[in-house]
Amino acid sequence: MFAKSLFLVLIGLLSLVAAIPAFYSLGDAVSADANDRLIFCHFMIGITGNRNSATDYDDDMKRAKSLGIDAFALNIGVDPYTDTQLNFAYESAANNDMKVFLSFDFNWWHINQASEIGQKIKQYASRPAQLKVDNKIFVSSFAGDGIDVSQMKSGAGQDIFFVPNFHPGQGNFNDIQGALNWMAWPNDGNNKAPTSGNNITVADGDNAYMAALKGKPYLAPASAWFSTHFGSEVSYSKNWVFPSDLLWYTRWNELLALGPRFIEIVTWNDYGESHYIGPLSSPHTDDGSSKWVMDMPHEGWLEMSKPFISAYKAGKDSPDNFIDEEKIIYWYRPTPRDLDCDATDTTMAGNANNASGNFFRGRPNGWESMADEVFVVSLLKSPGTIQVTSGKNSKSFDAKAGAQAFTVPMGVGQQKFALSRDGKEVMSDTSLKDIVNKCICGIYNFNAYVGTVPVAKTIDKLGADGIARLHEGLRAPCAENTLGRHMPTATGV
Repeated sequence: MFAKSLFLVLIGLLSLVAAIPAFYSLGDAVSADANDRLIFCHFMIGITGNRNSATDYDDDMKRAKSLGIDAFALNIGVDPYTDTQLNFAYESAANNDMKVFLSFDFNWWHINQASEIGQKIKQYASRPAQLKVDNKIFVSSFAGDGIDVSQMKSGAGQDIFFVPNFHPGQGNFNDIQGALNWMAWPNDGNNKAPTSGNNITVADGDNAYMAALKGKPYLAPASAWFSTHFGSEVSYSKNWVFPSDLLWYTRWNELLALGPRFIEIVTWNDYGESHYIGPLSSPHTDDGSSKWVMDMPHEGWLEMSKPFISAYKAGKDSPDNFIDEEKIIYWYRPTPRDLDCDATDTTMAGNANNASGNFFRGRPNGWESMADEVFVVSLLKSPGTIQVTSGKNSKSFDAKAGAQAFTVPMGVGQQKFALSRDGKEVMSDTSLKDIVNKCICGIYNFNAYVGTVPVAKTIDKLGADGIARLHEGLRAPCAENTLGRHMPTATGV
């Protein structure tokens, strides 16, 4: 989201983690009963003002439901079209047997608006698609520490299952039914990539929240990536990354071991921070992020998560018995991290707004924490050999039945992937996106390209509204939606 750079990120978490007794660990968490578990996905209403009917939400609802996602957390600010879009979303969810709930974004709402927020909850509480937990209206937030919860509930006029993004040591955890931890990425405790002296893992965050919750339900985060690169062409300039690499795979394994009552995927459609797992084609307006989102689909992460979601719902600690279709999922950045794009990058020009303290010129802050590697996850029903070729680098791996992750040093050129058994190729593909040693559209792009073998049936592309601001601030030529113009031959069974 535009102002996510303003969020209150676990201030003081370093001391909180240090203060947690040594005997308290992930293994000590009480896992939720399998029948009690729910998975949500954060959905940005703020960039969907171009949707014209409930049917514009149908594809999102159907895709999410097919993966086992139970509800969308509808992130709302105070845009003039918010109610129009919420009505569409609630209607579509009801039509597609999905659930939704409100997630108040306190970059736009204020903690002194408790009554008004309660009234907004009341406005949608009786809709058929409203998620209820323990017969209470489920409500969440982004930040919001300090809001008068009793006043908010009074405004809503009914019982609320409130699971906000309060922070340990800041929000009053006695007033809430559970809490959402937003920090789904390794960090330094101050909203930036880890440093040698300050490295807070996502599991550290789990421990801090569970200690603060004292047995109340924990809404644990899962995210695949984080990269943002807004320059002076917008008012919300920010430019940093969190180390992501194999995070999507490792985090799901952590969550299966943890077994929290709730999981929230961050996010479905926040293209501006590159942690979207929904399709590029999902209707949205361009916040200026199309510069690094164009030709960078992430749907393969949806495919990878499916057996993990099934395992979580079943209360199992492994996805291996839930793989119903063999796949190779791979991802990588489109350029090496030390490529020099200063001469043309958007962050090098103009007077950017750095009121948030999150703007940096040139490569995004934290760029050194990203590995120059190609990341591969195999989902197999029986063992096989995975062959990966990245430019001039080539490696083969003996892959077990089930889910397994591999890495290969990044090489400039074509990216090829294959599965074979007994010396015979089972399936293979050449990625539609090469790794190149040039500045695509003139910028530093630390977003990830995600692909699958077998290849997706269609090429996921940004629509006209999603690419409307592509050329704002650019200082180099930039062709639009080039992915697949020269499609290679692919094989697969």
